[in-house]
Amino acid sequence: MLGGLALRLASTDLLAVSCLAILIVVSDVSGSALLPTPAEALAGFGNTALITIGLLFAVVAGLEFTGGTQLATGWLLGRARGLRDGQLRLLLPVVTLSGFLNNTPLVAALMPVVGDLSKRTGVSSSRFLLPLSYAAILGGMCTLLGTSTNLLIYQEYRIKGGTELGFFSPGWVGAPAAICGLLYILTFTRKFLPERRPAVSTHDDPRQYTVEMSVTVDGPLVGRTIEDAGLRHLPGLYLAEIQRRGEVLPAVAPTERLHGGDLLILVGALESVVDLRKIRGLTPATDQTRKLNSPAWQRQLVETVVSQRCPLVGKSIREGKFRTRYRAAVIAVARGDQRVPGKLGDVVLEPGDVLLLEAPQSFLQHHGSSRDFFLVSRVDGGEVRRPERAWLSLIIMLIMVVAAATQLVEVVTAALVAAITMVALRCCTMSEARRSVDGSILLVIGAAIGIGSAMEKSGAASGIATGVLAMAGQNPLATLAIVYLTTMLCTELITNNAAALLMFPIAWTAAIDLGYDPTPFVVAVMIAASASFATPFGYQTNLMVYSVGGYRMSDYLRFGMPLNALVFVVAMILIPAHWGFQKFDPPAAVQVVEVEQSQ
Repeated sequence: MLGGLALRLASTDLLAVSCLAILIVVSDVSGSALLPTPAEALAGFGNTALITIGLLFAVVAGLEFTGGTQLATGWLLGRARGLRDGQLRLLLPVVTLSGFLNNTPLVAALMPVVGDLSKRTGVSSSRFLLPLSYAAILGGMCTLLGTSTNLLIYQEYRIKGGTELGFFSPGWVGAPAAICGLLYILTFTRKFLPERRPAVSTHDDPRQYTVEMSVTVDGPLVGRTIEDAGLRHLPGLYLAEIQRRGEVLPAVAPTERLHGGDLLILVGALESVVDLRKIRGLTPATDQTRKLNSPAWQRQLVETVVSQRCPLVGKSIREGKFRTRYRAAVIAVARGDQRVPGKLGDVVLEPGDVLLLEAPQSFLQHHGSSRDFFLVSRVDGGEVRRPERAWLSLIIMLIMVVAAATQLVEVVTAALVAAITMVALRCCTMSEARRSVDGSILLVIGAAIGIGSAMEKSGAASGIATGVLAMAGQNPLATLAIVYLTTMLCTELITNNAAALLMFPIAWTAAIDLGYDPTPFVVAVMIAASASFATPFGYQTNLMVYSVGGYRMSDYLRFGMPLNALVFVVAMILIPAHWGFQKFDPPAAVQVVEVEQSQ
């Protein structure tokens, strides 16, 4: 499996599941007592840590679809000026939040925010996206809840009878490492991380949608300038004019202040129009969306192309009564690469016009094969936001974190209740929660747990641990360093969760053989399995920003390897300083297993 993952022979989840299948088949056919039974090998898919990770994806979905993430960070990012200031305002909340939310869905929720920040500061998004990933990794190392790696290792540690680790225990190393890492990122971004252009950007979309948005009366944007509101440099979108009480303001200056009820005419690409709807204080100017019978959580954005057979061709959207006929509201219109003049309701439809609609989920079923349209397709990320529930989603997340941190309930219980509450209170729907779960990550985790148990039961972990001890000369600090470096190397090549689960039994056995408490060695595996900065493959968030930021492999090596070395030095100083190397007598159950393996 290590070789296959390192050589990229297939996807990570396929390789992990295939290798687990080989173990199951051999075990079942041979009946060997040195391999786990099929039930034992598949037990990892029922692991509470794996279930917790899946539930956390759903919790973050609730934050995303209500705009809770933007509410928590938007007030800070809206005032960013330049690279250093923008990074500081972005990375500080990311480090904090990733300590209490699984960092993979958190980065996914914040990536659209980075696009806006890039345009607002005039800095390439490549200088924000990779630091965003690194900051999420660094923050995740500070608690048991911040990263799937820590949850998995903690679960294995508890099964072994360990009692020394608590919710904030990884923070003794993670917090200083995060501080040093942030200082490194802020200092060396210009030197080591060049500006890159993504392979595909919003500017590559030839369609130019014309959209009307209204400034909410008494909303957060009233009284703010165009620039402060984040409307001056939108990615792939520009503000064409403002209509205010019958007066038209073309070529709007960045210092112009917004008034409640202002009608903003914006022109840009589809992706940017979708992101525009996430800005708090802006609502679609058309009142047709409010007249749709279905609630917001049952609506989505749909893209359609008008055919010459459409009965509304030659009529305006208002005259043709589009909403009444199709039970959908027109949000924006695109006609090639030109701006469509006039108010949206007065636009006379032509064949080939592309319409962005807000429609019930049944629209695709009813009109997917209609002759009125050439094409009907759902817009990715086009779920209608529920900003009125943003504070509610943040409160749910806060209660979950407090309950888990104070050990009022188990982490999995807190995540389960939070996920169910998000769905029950319509912060996200069940289908949105299901779509947010990254199944490939869960497959890798479940398979890696089974493979790790096979390594331990067969004695392979013990054999590797013996080799590690021989290299270290029975020196606990040298053994700790080798365990850390081996885990870090495996993480860069085969992903963090697989590396952690494979190295945990090795680290535990090495510590027991030395006669020391395994806790510092377990913490070393936790930190090293998260400290993946030198390749895009070792950590999910690194891979998520790889193509979006237009990065090359050399960018990760040049910018990430010094950060790897920095975290390693911090860990080697603080782990022995806090936990020390204490003599340890393993529980009787562990001694019995070791005797059976030696026999």
